[in-house]
Parts: sequence; structure tokens; C-alpha cells
Amino acid sequence: MNVHHLELFYYVAKHGGISAAVRHIPYGIQQPAVSGQMAALESNIGVRLFERAPFRLTAAGRKLYSQIEAFFSGLDGLEGQLREADRPELRLGASELVLRLHISTVTQRLRARHPKLLLSLTPGYQMQFETWLRDGVIDLAIVPIEAKTKGRQSQLRLARVPLVLLVPKGSPHRSAADLWKQKKIREPLVALPPASSVTRSFLRDLRAKGVVWSQTVEVSSMEMVTSYVANGEGYGINLAIPEAIEHPEVRALPLEGFAPMDIGLRWTCELTPLVRDAIGEFQRYTRETWPDWVIDDVLPEPKKAGRRKRT
Repeated sequence: MNVHHLELFYYVAKHGGISAAVRHIPYGIQQPAVSGQMAALESNIGVRLFERAPFRLTAAGRKLYSQIEAFFSGLDGLEGQLREADRPELRLGASELVLRLHISTVTQRLRARHPKLLLSLTPGYQMQFETWLRDGVIDLAIVPIEAKTKGRQSQLRLARVPLVLLVPKGSPHRSAADLWKQKKIREPLVALPPASSVTRSFLRDLRAKGVVWSQTVEVSSMEMVTSYVANGEGYGINLAIPEAIEHPEVRALPLEGFAPMDIGLRWTCELTPLVRDAIGEFQRYTRETWPDWVIDDVLPEPKKAGRRKRT
């Protein structure tokens, strides 16, 4: 069946006749043309679809109309819906602290280039982000980076952040080196989950010094590490991000000889212009906010299609 014929039949059936249909069809077409095309439709199908005078759909006409009505009636607002759906979307995962304090500047700059930008901001922790990236739930994640990625993930480092040892304000220890003299530390250790990059990195370097310290309190965020130390629950390991570690009841001791942690972006999605712009804005923001920690990794340029070699 000719789709244009079906469209005209839809208007004829909906408005109760050919002359009425001509007044409602949203483009110019004369009544004789509609009549001729309805005759062609009936001839092709081999059945009569409606009586002309008075107008009445036949059983075959009613069945055909019931099949095509939902499609053609839905076309009126479809154009606007498609334009609305064609909005760039960025799904970002990061710690709650990062989302709360550091993302708005980046997203405001992105909106200047992408005014219709849809943003989805999801808080979580490192292991969740790895899973969500793999499953296509998020496009970009801000995470600690230890080594090269595996599989389809790509990454770019933004900053190299030192680790610090957090102790209660009244602690007798004035340096981390004082604590290492114990060799086997009895104070409770407050840290992120054992599988997190920060905790793994710290314990690895601690073992290299011949010091034994078992994790006692496992928390899910950098802010909770600081909070538990302030409440006297033990000593904590954290990144030296001021917003995460500053507390009137806590002192931060430098960790000399411990590897800093690289923080960066990971993604598995296609490197679209939006994702590329987002990565560039994160690099810009890092240079402005933490100039002493910046890592100037270079984002690869888009690959250009080359000519096939003849075989």
C-alpha cells in the first residue's frame, strides 16, 4: 500500500469525507486529486473502504483506520518531541564532595557551548564508577587512577594529590615518622574501603617501610574519614584536598615517602564533541584550582579517516 494514499485515507476517515478532509490536510491538495488517490487505494487493496454519499466507513475501512490512526495522529507533535529529545546529555559520576563543590563551574562553562545540555550527576565511590562505566550507566567518572586501564576504558589524569595522615588535635604525634617507630600500630585506622586506590596505595607504601597497621574502620567518603578522626575513632588516611580534611579537631600530617594519588577522568563512551569539551573544561578548572598538583596529560586528537591501502 502506498503510504501517501494511507495518509490521505486517514484524513478522509477522520473528518468524514473527502471534501472535509481537503480542508484539514496540512498541505495544498485539490479534492479531485484526493478522490483519484482514494480510488487507487481501493483498487490496489481490492475492497471498498467507504461509501461516498452519505459518507460511511465499510468494515474494511474501519479496520484499516484502526491500524493507521495511532501513527498519523501522533505525527502532529512528533517534530517538537524529536527536537526536544535531540539534546546533548552528559552523565557524570564523582564523589559527593566533588559534585557539591567543584562541578558547577565546569557545567556552567559547558552550558555556554551547549545551551541545551542535559546533566546527570551521580554520587558514588570508585568501585561503583568502574562498574557504571563498564555498563554504560555514566559517560565520565572522576576517580583515583593507579595504572593503565583495561578493556574499553580510556583515561586522562588531571592532578597528582598528596596523601596525608589525619590525627586528632590532641594527639601526641607531631609527624608520621614518629608513628612509624612503633612498627606495629595499635591506633585504629580509618580509611576508604580496602579495594579503593587510596587505601591500597597507602598500605603498599606502609609495608615497604616495614610497618604493620590493620584497617579498623571502613568508611565510604573522604569527609567521613575526617569526621571519624575528629570524633576520636582513630587516625585516618585521606587525600590532601582542603575541603575534605579541614576540621578544627583534626591535624593533617604530611606523608613523606608515600606516593601521591593521581586523580583523573575515565570514560568508555565515544569521544563526542560534548565529552571532549567536558574533559577540556575539567583540565582548565584543575589548572585554576590546584596549579601545584596539575598533570598536563594531552587528550588524543580525533582520528581522521585515512585511505584504504590497495591490496
